[in-house]
Amino acid sequence: MDKLPSGAVDAHVHLIGDDYALSPKAVETPPAGTLDDWLARYRAHLGAMGCSRGVIVHSILYGGDNSVTLEATRQMGDGFAAVCLITDDATETQIADLAAQGCKAVRLNYVHGGLLSWEGMKRLAPMLAAHGLHVEMLAHSHLHLEELAPQVPDLPVQIVFDHCAWPDPSLGVTDGQKALEGLLAEGQAWAKLSATYRFTDAPADLLQRLANANPERILWGSDWPHLMLGGVPMPDARAQLDKLLTALPDPALRQALFVDNPAKLYGFAPRSRTA
Repeated sequence: MDKLPSGAVDAHVHLIGDDYALSPKAVETPPAGTLDDWLARYRAHLGAMGCSRGVIVHSILYGGDNSVTLEATRQMGDGFAAVCLITDDATETQIADLAAQGCKAVRLNYVHGGLLSWEGMKRLAPMLAAHGLHVEMLAHSHLHLEELAPQVPDLPVQIVFDHCAWPDPSLGVTDGQKALEGLLAEGQAWAKLSATYRFTDAPADLLQRLANANPERILWGSDWPHLMLGGVPMPDARAQLDKLLTALPDPALRQALFVDNPAKLYGFAPRSRTA
């Protein structure tokens, strides 16, 4: 089992707790346990992955109340960051308050639905940028990227496409996939090599294409604890990570993927390159 480089970041997990109220629109009830229970499980997960830092992405199951995610980030301390949910009518005061609590990005979700629209994000983008936040977007490359990609270079905020922009592998390399790779190559966007288990059992080619497009614009996240599976079998996070390591064996690429790139994007302190 390969070890990750020192200072590795799991840049996509969700923290939950049944001591926090779910949104009335929640489509499922997460597994039982208080936030403290889940923080203990999270620390064990990080150890199993070989990570010492992380990014906690707020789940739509809790709607626009980011409390569980911000509290989890606070308790984890240095080396951890939050991705929160906001609405189109968020104020600069609200954005500044999130930033002060360790939020580094807001999420825009075209797959599961969410609170923020593309047009709303564009209106808020200058405020987000002013407070050091970027945008993490879950979209389908084959459905959305042809339309959205031409707009990305003109945005004042950085855009990160989660879950490899969730392609449909049965369609092959679509124009949307090529648009994503073009954005990466030009340094205009980022991609998280995460959650491939949601759409393919054989992710190697996709992972390699994105890494080859620009090794300085890719991140990795486990998507633990794998919420809202929609019928997909529960994955083994370490087995999924091993698939990625098999596809991307180069040590310099792994250093960028797991350490240098997320440190740059989320503002984490540099770490030694020794294992």
